[in-house]
Amino acid sequence: MTNPLFRPFTLKGLTLPNRIVMAPMTRSFSPGGIPGDDVAAYYRRRAEGAVGLIITEGTGVERTGATNDPNVPNFYGDALPGWGKVVVETHAGQGLIAPQLWHVGAAVNHANPTPPAQESPSGLFKPGKPFGHAMSENDVADAIAAFARAAADAKRLGFDAVELHGAHGYLIDQFFWTGTNAREDAWNGPTIADRGRFAAEILKAVRAAVGPDFPVIIRISQWKQQDFAFRVATTPDEMTEWLAPLVDAGADVLHCSQRRFWEPEFAEIDGDNGLNFAGWAKKLTGVPTITVGSVGLSGEFIAGFGGEKSEPASLDGLLERLEKGEFDLVGVGRALIVDPDWALKVRDGRMGELRDFDRAALATLV
Repeated sequence: MTNPLFRPFTLKGLTLPNRIVMAPMTRSFSPGGIPGDDVAAYYRRRAEGAVGLIITEGTGVERTGATNDPNVPNFYGDALPGWGKVVVETHAGQGLIAPQLWHVGAAVNHANPTPPAQESPSGLFKPGKPFGHAMSENDVADAIAAFARAAADAKRLGFDAVELHGAHGYLIDQFFWTGTNAREDAWNGPTIADRGRFAAEILKAVRAAVGPDFPVIIRISQWKQQDFAFRVATTPDEMTEWLAPLVDAGADVLHCSQRRFWEPEFAEIDGDNGLNFAGWAKKLTGVPTITVGSVGLSGEFIAGFGGEKSEPASLDGLLERLEKGEFDLVGVGRALIVDPDWALKVRDGRMGELRDFDRAALATLV
């Protein structure tokens, strides 16, 4: 294929037919935390639409407060048979799929004002704003074990890989962030590596649970929902200090979330045409990376989810970066919410058939 999006990619024996990854996007169509037949059909349609790897919406691990929305799916107990059907349907559609394992931490959901008791490193939603309670040592240990159990269940159910949500100001990310991690024990410290110990221990436990050959992905971000401008790492050296321990602990792929994938991560170093977040992460760690953030649509995804209409946008810049090997895989979000055949249309050059995104699309599972 002349289009680099449609070249196969192999990871630990798992061969993706192309470089398109369906980004995890919360849909809230699982009443009581249990995904039904409509959820399974939703993911199958994307598999039939030639998405290379589907990463599910975030799914709650078995901890109180792991989700803050009763319609977000769980990944334990009564929810597992439903996820088993999702796997069957996705594979029947010739697709590959990974669940995203999630704990929201002390994340406020204004649409659900009475969530379960929320927990976080220090009982903070953001700097200076208490919410929920600080985790005890036992809470930390149990949360780590919950991620590992969920990963083992994912492998047992037939999923092809697993992703951990370590971004966007949720629990794992709240440990990275100095503004929400004020602990005075071994789960904090003066360095990024110290604050990353929680993520590293989860990765080690997950790796032990799934074995050496099962692909493990972690999603990371500099920005937080609580502070769009925040950066965990302000220099390449700090980024290495942040990410290298995650790779050493078992991460095979770094899923690098930006609000706008085309923006350079360190413009002060290499200018406006420099490497983006995924590009720097790959350069510094040597592992494959996924770039994501407003791919294929005009505008920016947070504004899009907030109500701003988005139209199909050129992929030329993305393809140039992919061709150069800046990153390995491309996460597509809103475009795949409105159009399960987005990948097929791009592959076949039917760009005029691509659909706009409007927030109203979130009301149904197309």
